[in-house]
Amino acid sequence: MELALTAEFRPNEFPSASREQWRELVDAVLRKTGASFDSLVTKTYDGIELQPLYTLDDALEPYALAPVKQGWDIRQRHAVPDPVALMNDLEGGVTSLWLAVPAASLEGLLDGVYLDLAPIVLDGSVEAASAMLRIYDQAPVLADEVRGNLGLAPFGPALDVIRQARSTFPGLRTVVVDALPFHDAGGSDSEELGASLALAVSYLRALTGAGFSAAEAFAQLEFRFAATADQFMTIAKLRAARRLWARVAEVSGVSDSVQVQHAVTSSAMMTRRDPWVNMLRTTIATLAAGLGGADAVTVQPFDAAIGLPDEFARRIARNTQNLLLEESHLGEVIDPAAGSWYVEQLTDSLAVSAWAWFQEIERAGGFAEARSLVASRIASTWAARSARLADRSDPITGVSEFPNLGEKPVVREPMPVAPEGELPRVRYAQAFEELRDLADAQPERPQVFLATLGPVAAHTARATFAANLFNAGGFATPNAGPTRTAADVAQKFKESGAKVAVLCGSDTSYADQAVQTVEALRQAGAERVLLAGKKTDATVDGFVYTGCPALEILTDTYVFLAIKEVKGVER
Repeated sequence: MELALTAEFRPNEFPSASREQWRELVDAVLRKTGASFDSLVTKTYDGIELQPLYTLDDALEPYALAPVKQGWDIRQRHAVPDPVALMNDLEGGVTSLWLAVPAASLEGLLDGVYLDLAPIVLDGSVEAASAMLRIYDQAPVLADEVRGNLGLAPFGPALDVIRQARSTFPGLRTVVVDALPFHDAGGSDSEELGASLALAVSYLRALTGAGFSAAEAFAQLEFRFAATADQFMTIAKLRAARRLWARVAEVSGVSDSVQVQHAVTSSAMMTRRDPWVNMLRTTIATLAAGLGGADAVTVQPFDAAIGLPDEFARRIARNTQNLLLEESHLGEVIDPAAGSWYVEQLTDSLAVSAWAWFQEIERAGGFAEARSLVASRIASTWAARSARLADRSDPITGVSEFPNLGEKPVVREPMPVAPEGELPRVRYAQAFEELRDLADAQPERPQVFLATLGPVAAHTARATFAANLFNAGGFATPNAGPTRTAADVAQKFKESGAKVAVLCGSDTSYADQAVQTVEALRQAGAERVLLAGKKTDATVDGFVYTGCPALEILTDTYVFLAIKEVKGVER
């Protein structure tokens, strides 16, 4: 058949649909499922309601504060003085270095590094900052070509170093406003923004109190934010951060200060189990950081939560950025999310929420006086987040969902012990990973038997769900396979040697077989019988279902098996 390729293309050939028409169709589907429209609305930890649809009616004027630049700085962190790893990074595309190493190692570590081409960012030590200034003095580099950041907080002896740097190296920033501790303690995005804004204002006050003009003080600061696998939230957070800082600059009488942003892929989202999935998390986070307008991005290697990254992990980390910049060309568009109805709304909501939090800290006397308030607020958010992690409302791929019990452990040299901060450091996967560690420490892997009812087609959905849940706690899940009678299930259970069983079948098989199967399992030695689902006429010891308290069920199972002791809980 010959196609008519000469017809005129008419982009508006189809009639436009209104929000009301869309809502009618959605409501019709929801009525069939019994769900409400509110079930389509997602509420963030900041209380922001994410709607299922955004249209032109939700449009906001784009906030035109995106940095006019091409690409971003590929910045990798080094926690040990390893000249080979450092040179491999620079030769592999890294364009700046973030060094958290002893001051005494800096000179030898940077031997052979072109300091006019590779800016250096330090990690907050006065000794390291002073050593770095001496290195710059001796290096064959013009003073006005020196870039980077000394990473200081502008208090005490650090002020003398900052004054020296400003007078000698005018292009070198000296202060980092580090928002990572707020994120790493389990805080929300607006909490990270608001607390970092309060911290930055406290730095401005210290600098101006030490004799810096407002403009000079602003020029010393660089911000460090976390980038997560929540793509749109990260984009909006970085955009909102520039908007918030511009407001602070405006009320401070500084008109041309643009926030310099260093985005670091989140430590809290990294897992020790199935760490290969971290490559996917950091790729999404890097993409979001780039689209959000970050000036520099650090990708944590996939094994960073385990120990000291090896060369393969470092290479993958830097090549993630190389690919996004060189092959995907993400750095060639300024603020590509601008004008998106969803992103603009989310940016605005985050900015409003963060500003309110910032003002609350200021009313409490500023950041120094409000430390306990900040810690309490973030602890409350972490508790809420922990509850959603525990029931898998916030799933973690490879850990709380789709775990791989057969994975080979990744072993690394330990990382240098980081100094403890005022806030705790958490990882979202830690509670489930502790149970996996507990299972691995047993002479034999603990098991939960899946008492499958009927043919595979009848039980596979619930059996897969139950296996997924108990595997997340480190339990092996042998199953009965296709069965016909309660006696078949009981015999398979007896052969498994398990003590705990989970009934898995369809609603029909539950109605027909659950009562007699539970009785047969108990006679076969089952000390605890659960059911995959929410209802049955049989007398069972508990239920597992979507949204159930998964972590509590797993922990209770360990307690029941006398493997894990929990204070106040007895078998």
